[in-house]
Amino acid sequence: MQLTKQNNALRFPAGFLWGTATAAHQVEGNNTNNNWWAWEQTPGHIGDGTTSGRACDWWNHAEEDLDRAATLGQNAHRLSVEWSRIEPRQGVWDAEALARYRQIIGYMRQRGMEPMVTLHHFTNPLWLEERGAWESEETIELFDRFVGKVIEALGDLVDLWCTINEPNVYAYMGWADGTSPPGKRDTFTAFKVMRHLVHAHVAAYRTIHRIQPHARAGIAHHVRPFDPLRRRSALDRLVASLQSRVFNDAVFEGMYSGRLIWPLGPALSGTKGRGHVPEAGDEHEFMDFVGLNYYTHEVVTFDLGHAGEFFGRRLVRDGIELNLFGEEIYPQGIYHCLKKLAHYGKPIHITENGTSDHGDDRRRRYLLQHLVQVQRAIAEGVPVRGFFYWTLVDNFEWGKGWATPFGLIHMDLETGERTPRPSAELYAEIARANSITREMVGKYAPTLTEELFDR
Repeated sequence: MQLTKQNNALRFPAGFLWGTATAAHQVEGNNTNNNWWAWEQTPGHIGDGTTSGRACDWWNHAEEDLDRAATLGQNAHRLSVEWSRIEPRQGVWDAEALARYRQIIGYMRQRGMEPMVTLHHFTNPLWLEERGAWESEETIELFDRFVGKVIEALGDLVDLWCTINEPNVYAYMGWADGTSPPGKRDTFTAFKVMRHLVHAHVAAYRTIHRIQPHARAGIAHHVRPFDPLRRRSALDRLVASLQSRVFNDAVFEGMYSGRLIWPLGPALSGTKGRGHVPEAGDEHEFMDFVGLNYYTHEVVTFDLGHAGEFFGRRLVRDGIELNLFGEEIYPQGIYHCLKKLAHYGKPIHITENGTSDHGDDRRRRYLLQHLVQVQRAIAEGVPVRGFFYWTLVDNFEWGKGWATPFGLIHMDLETGERTPRPSAELYAEIARANSITREMVGKYAPTLTEELFDR
């Protein structure tokens, strides 16, 4: 279905999912039995010196925030389940934890919200870490067993499953960049981890459909365009292409072709000396939808001093608005990503998109500018089915701690008191109307009116 700009409104298709996204460790609180909790306890690991602590206390009070989301017009929510709660020790399953997740997801259903559940969002049980976690091929089978338990317990309440969140970011941050657990700097091992994650997705996909044939499963994949600083420079174009191929394409191509891409030639050898992913590539049907996490793009120039990144140095241009991570805000990038992903021929959910802002002006502008680009892609035939803003309530933002608030709703760190920001009201109006109107833009971000409606 195509969208039209009529009566000063940019319309979205009927049945479009409007939601927010969260991750268990960032909101539940006191996940003391996983690798991220252990990582936080070492000084210097978290930028602002904080820990997740009680986080948003969702383990005890998730329903209250889900009430707020429903009241704000949201008809969907993406959340994750915490492996270390469900399987606190290897082979030991916590029925009470699964019951609590049933309670939370059941409450979403009562409020008319479609749940999307992520099965792995960056955290591992401590017992799995002791066994090598995703460096070990054994973890593929252990994860698949965990997935089976979760689907059996929750499958009657959930139709949309993300197997793994951002396998490329997870592998890069933990094993190449070293800024997340386990804090290593070994590109070869990072690639092996990513290969194991592709194996694990394929195994989980099959398990989900064996238990719940009607389910829809995919991954939430972080994609960002890599743009050459000098478009006329063959070297800038080359290094941008190489970086994009590894970061953006390797995971999807691993699922579809059975081989993880190595940018300078054949697939990189992985476990047991093989780059081949034997479970993938023969049926070409290991995703029912594509999940896109989009935040920014990269500008790249050739630099002999950056051999470890294929001689590509990333930089930030002068005069470009940045988020609190120092990344360029680039709304057109989400359009380019959607057009790129459309060739897989699958429905697309934008599983994360948002920005950090100590005030709220930037967030409102960011939301409108990116949603206009989403509408542009759908109008050109890209099958986008839903949008999950990151995030509902300010939460613990991994290595940044509490210093980069993403929430539509502000949370007081001392009292836990919630206060919806103007961006929450803007998103509510968009969701209820299933459109962006000139009136909304004039009310919440008047400086964008000409840009968005007088094009």
